[in-house]
Amino acid sequence: MARRVFLDWPVVRQLTGADPLGRGPAVRSARTEELTARTTTADRVARSVCPYCAVGCGQRVYVKDERVVQIEGDPDSPISRGRLCPKGSASKSLVTNPARLSTVRYRRAYGTEWEDLPLDVAMEMIADRVVRAREQTWQDLDETGRWVRRTLGIASLGGATLDNEENYLIKKLFTALGALQIENQARI
Repeated sequence: MARRVFLDWPVVRQLTGADPLGRGPAVRSARTEELTARTTTADRVARSVCPYCAVGCGQRVYVKDERVVQIEGDPDSPISRGRLCPKGSASKSLVTNPARLSTVRYRRAYGTEWEDLPLDVAMEMIADRVVRAREQTWQDLDETGRWVRRTLGIASLGGATLDNEENYLIKKLFTALGALQIENQARI
């Protein structure tokens, strides 16, 4: 039995067989031969953009039974030509992680516990606070009497998980609101 296991080692098959470079059948195990790529069993492929930075690398999202089974670089993307950085290559875990939050979490002022909020309630709360902050801190004129039409009570600090188009729209929104402090991690 020990001799049979020894003869089954890939290096022994490589040195004694017809595959001396170990690039073919010498290194394939029975388990390897049984494996099937997740991309070949997918029901459909959706095209997407990597969510991690402002580069906008193209991705192919493989879906089986309405669940993401694999994410790979899109070779048709003029930006990345099928390549992804390590974070982009691992983006499947972003969408399929069982610990991923899928609800809006809110902790009230001076509260000690988090609670779930419906998305529409959370959006209304945010909109009300933005409007109130803008009204309370709006400046038509500065100290010298120059027209400034701005608010210093609203700022935006964005992350690199948005693509260029989303960052562009956020910049336009906050500029239209009169905010001056608009920054993004991806710009640095």
